[in-house]
Amino acid sequence: MSAVLNKRNIIILFVLVSLVFPLITTNTYLIHVMTLAFIWMIGVYGLNLLAGYTGYLSLAHAGFFAIGAYGLGILTVKAHMSFWLAFVLSLLITGLLGLIVGLIALRSKEHFFAIYTLCLGYIIYLVIDKWESLTEGVRGLIGIPAPQGFGPIKFETEKSHYYLVLFFLLLVILVMYRIVHSLSGRSFIAIRNSEDLALTIGISTARNKLTVFVLSTLFAGLSGALYASFVRFIGPDIGNTAVIFDMLTYLIVGGIGTLTGPLIGTLLVIWLSQLLQDFQQYRMLIFGPLLTLLVIFYPRGIVGGVTDIYRKRMAKKEKQLAGKKDSYIQSDLGAKNQVKEG
Repeated sequence: MSAVLNKRNIIILFVLVSLVFPLITTNTYLIHVMTLAFIWMIGVYGLNLLAGYTGYLSLAHAGFFAIGAYGLGILTVKAHMSFWLAFVLSLLITGLLGLIVGLIALRSKEHFFAIYTLCLGYIIYLVIDKWESLTEGVRGLIGIPAPQGFGPIKFETEKSHYYLVLFFLLLVILVMYRIVHSLSGRSFIAIRNSEDLALTIGISTARNKLTVFVLSTLFAGLSGALYASFVRFIGPDIGNTAVIFDMLTYLIVGGIGTLTGPLIGTLLVIWLSQLLQDFQQYRMLIFGPLLTLLVIFYPRGIVGGVTDIYRKRMAKKEKQLAGKKDSYIQSDLGAKNQVKEG
């Protein structure tokens, strides 16, 4: 039941609610917020794949998100490419840069890796901010086109764009599910648990770490490209280091290293932020203590905490059943002995 609770039922419920959500509300603002939440989920899934399943915390994720967004923006606005060609090329550029960065960054481990990627993320932000001839600097890129339609299918309304982003999110969830439940996924988890032990049993840790790093940057680039096509305007702030900490908040609240954690964490934090808009200046005063308490009492997030509670209850019930079974066997043996003595 624990596995069903974490994976199948939550994902099925999420898909059903997501499909009918635009049909039960006429408020375009709510659809807009939900679409943004879906976009962030894709990026958080990439972060979760690397940090949650491999144990390497990359703080350059916001930078790769910005590369995907600016790749699409520059290729469509300045190079005048068609949308889908620019979309694919932006992902390829992000993945290629992720490969180059991974070859260097993954030579370090633990907090050194995190510090290195944090510096890299800030460098990406500075390049975007200062290279005005390419990125337009603080002015940002304006007029990024909406996705081109396919025949009668157009992506010009909030609702149609919502379903397009939902399609990519479901594709990412499917890919994540297949990865986690594959031999490669088990190799990633083995590296997270003990990299030295993984080496001794024949796992190519260097190749697996590079693979998962590139995949995580591709998810970030996909998220950034979808963001650029949805908002139609981007500035250097999307590569700011504050963005990666927002994504980390979504992941930690939902549950790092879980398949449904990014869904729950992102939805919960984004909608709470919307409800607390009147207290936006006190946002960190509200979320800071809550996040601290969550990390102390439920370090694996909401999904991990629910799973742990369920497992403890099941273990307690099994222990009680085993005790009752032992007492029944002892009483049965005692009765048989009494019959023999009689």
